[in-house]
Amino acid sequence: MTYIPKTYDQIDQWNSLMFIYNSALKQMNVKIEVLNSEFVHIYSYNPIEHVKSRLKTPESIVKKLKRMGCEVNTFNMTEKLNDVAGVRIICSFTSDIYQIADMISRQADITVLYVKDYIKNPKPNGYKSYHMVVTIPVYLTEGPVETKVEIQIRTVAMDFWASLEHKMYYKLGGDAPEFLQKELKACADVVDMLDAKMYSLNESILQWNAQEEKRRAEEGTASPTGNAEAAAGSSLTENTEISVCEFPEKAAE
Repeated sequence: MTYIPKTYDQIDQWNSLMFIYNSALKQMNVKIEVLNSEFVHIYSYNPIEHVKSRLKTPESIVKKLKRMGCEVNTFNMTEKLNDVAGVRIICSFTSDIYQIADMISRQADITVLYVKDYIKNPKPNGYKSYHMVVTIPVYLTEGPVETKVEIQIRTVAMDFWASLEHKMYYKLGGDAPEFLQKELKACADVVDMLDAKMYSLNESILQWNAQEEKRRAEEGTASPTGNAEAAAGSSLTENTEISVCEFPEKAAE
């Protein structure tokens, strides 16, 4: 990131940086919405259920820097922290996760700094998600500023587990007894089975529809679901919810 002029005082530097991070979130949200709309237009399929984005609060930034043993200043904020700006993409199936990650990484103005695949390599507590840290340019009057954004991509089931785990974890003050940790891990395994089962069912439905379409084509009859599918495809983007909000940060840290 290009640093704010040192002639600014700390408050001005802080406000300027938060403006840049917020602008990066807006640009990332627009980019994701366009990619999703294009996917729906081409394939009549919506890979994204909804999108959430958030900026870390000042309190959270200070706590994390202190926990890392770093002095609290704007330089360390931009250099040491990768998740000041965060985007969470929720999709239907595990296969969508890698497709979305690939679409994002192939954007000419996005640079992928690193990836953490907690789906292939889950955390010990069962947490699963796909994390990317990227930079996206924010175009200001003096030129582009490459700004870091963390992107988390997960299924609906993964997000459900992570959200509840986060709530329970903080109710226990961050120190869950061993038997509860085992129960949470067991629930994560159930979520994993649910994702696999739903994906299998979806594949069976697609296969059945393809066979029906082929049969109708051979019989010379129109598909009764054709218009409905087209209408559904055109409205899918409208149903994709993109919101700026605060989401739990524990998993990202």
